[in-house]
Amino acid sequence: MLHPVSDLAKAKAVYAALLGEAPQTDSSHYVGFEVGGQHIGLVPAGGPQDMTSPVAYWHVPDIDAKVAELTAAGATVKEAAHDVGGGRLVAAVTDPDGNVLGLIQDR
Repeated sequence: MLHPVSDLAKAKAVYAALLGEAPQTDSSHYVGFEVGGQHIGLVPAGGPQDMTSPVAYWHVPDIDAKVAELTAAGATVKEAAHDVGGGRLVAAVTDPDGNVLGLIQDR
């Protein structure tokens, strides 16, 4: 799940206290925690995706196939599949009501 934050340092402190762990990824443009098989990311100012609310991401075995399946069912591509490093691909679609659904494929 990705969370847009206005103050990355303050948010990092709160999430570290909540999760009981330091972040595994810690940069000026992204802070990421991996806890219990769940990824929680903090993105300053909504990042390049212009997020205004948290976005949940589902792990899928084939991101391109899932995007095609979702768009055939009526979703709209918000963010095409792309590599974010470490062998991870991400994409996002919106449902008919505008809710953002994130997808992750780890290679």
